Amino acid sequence: MAPGVSRAAPEAPTAPASADSPAEAAGPLERGLAVLRIAADAPHPVRPGDLARATGLARSTVDRITATLTHLDHLRAVGRDLVPAPRLMEFGNAYLRASGMSQALRPSLERLARTLDESVSAIVLDGCDARIVGKAVPPGRMIPLGFRVGDLLPAERCAAGAVLAAGWQPDTYDAWRARRAADPLDETFPAVPARRTTPPSEQVEADFAAWTAAADADGWALDDQLVAPGLVAVAVPVRDPDGRPVCAISVLAHTSRHSGDALRAHALATMEEEARHIADALCGTSTEATAPSAAPAYADAKPELGPSFLQALARGLAVLTALGRRRGGLTLAEAAEAAGLSYPSTRRNLLTLRQLGYVEQLGRRFLPSPRVLELGYARLSTLTLADIAQPHLTELAGRARESASLAVLDGTEVHYVARAAVQQITSARIMPGTRLPAYATSMGRVLLADLPEADRRERIDASHPRALTPHTLTSPDALGAALDRVAREGHALVEQELEAGLRSLAVPVRDRSGRAVGAVNIALHAGPEPPEHTRDTLLPALRACAARIESDLAVAFADGPVQTG
Repeated sequence: MAPGVSRAAPEAPTAPASADSPAEAAGPLERGLAVLRIAADAPHPVRPGDLARATGLARSTVDRITATLTHLDHLRAVGRDLVPAPRLMEFGNAYLRASGMSQALRPSLERLARTLDESVSAIVLDGCDARIVGKAVPPGRMIPLGFRVGDLLPAERCAAGAVLAAGWQPDTYDAWRARRAADPLDETFPAVPARRTTPPSEQVEADFAAWTAAADADGWALDDQLVAPGLVAVAVPVRDPDGRPVCAISVLAHTSRHSGDALRAHALATMEEEARHIADALCGTSTEATAPSAAPAYADAKPELGPSFLQALARGLAVLTALGRRRGGLTLAEAAEAAGLSYPSTRRNLLTLRQLGYVEQLGRRFLPSPRVLELGYARLSTLTLADIAQPHLTELAGRARESASLAVLDGTEVHYVARAAVQQITSARIMPGTRLPAYATSMGRVLLADLPEADRRERIDASHPRALTPHTLTSPDALGAALDRVAREGHALVEQELEAGLRSLAVPVRDRSGRAVGAVNIALHAGPEPPEHTRDTLLPALRACAARIESDLAVAFADGPVQTG
């Protein structure tokens, strides 16, 4: 059975929960998670006053919580507003790694999307509802369908819910009835259209029971425009060795492409084959360590920040993140070591997190539950390289008082994807979308220098270099030597080669594997100062900016390629 995907009742904690009082369990960690959830769910930036009103907490309490979350880089301040930061995805990444989902799902989902030419999702139960935990879209599709990783769907409105509900226990049905009674129109599910009318409760329950029974007997379920008008979906279960559904694979299509029956005929056999592959990968007994987390162990900022830093909140979040260090989760002792905390402190936090539904316990091991994906994962999972870089470019431009840009390599050109401009008399007029020859630009040389020698030379030859100014390097040998120097030094300084009077300094932005996926530069007027002065003055700030972008990319694209557009 895959660690972390069973919904069987957990064993009792290693030590009795009664040793911790309710007040201790409902402390800063619970309040901090409530604030974090609201800030992450808000469709727009929030302010501390908004959070105080939404949570009912005192403004002073909210100020301490947000100060701590900002210090931990889960929230970021933009003026007086607060926005979720990419590092908030640490918690969702911890679940995906500890459960084995990140390793097991991607190859099969991508194969299905390519083979079927439709959007594909992996879905698990989160309480009595369905949570998207993986997604793949067909390459080249202009308008790909599908929900975001982290989105929550009503189980009774999606084919995956019918497949997964076959394993429900009576207490899950009770929770489902209570949820439906509290929200009969599904208004708390932003990923799906709300119902227009309230259907009779008895009818909904009878229909869902019949649908679930048929899905269990047939081994698949079909949703014909129930989750949303114009959409059809087919779902199949991924079963553990005991035959219980641990997740579902769903293929989604628009009715303009397939009817429900046509989609089932088109996709079902291929889906069932891939479900078996996923089961083999997911339901092994491996507890191998995952890739190192981007988050360090707990570091006490109390001496630096004083009373505004909530140690209890920071420790609890460190424990939650640490559980993603190993597939199958961690024992209490392993969690304490990974988080850099004492055994009693780790135990208290695990009990609180389990009580709040963010952690599951399987035997002696603890691991994050799918519920952690509600902490901003759906919203942040759509970020691109440009989105992540923009605030850092803005900060760099403000510090350097020069315009800063980010570009990617596209064939023989650099493609500008983000920019923070500073208005000056000599400002370069460059906007996102601008394309320039890579051989004559600092960002282009940084990106070309990262390529294998043969690829580098091929792109230079295809560029047909020509003199744009008297200073432009055009000889393949001279360009090759310049790129070798850039590769050694880790930066490129281009002096009036693209345009007379324009000087540019660039450094690479690398993904987790060390590959340059973009470049950051500062472009300025080539004034009386020598180029070396510009390099010595601006290079430290450029490298610091690139390092901050790389840190965010490591979290936002922990298990997949960086999305550049």
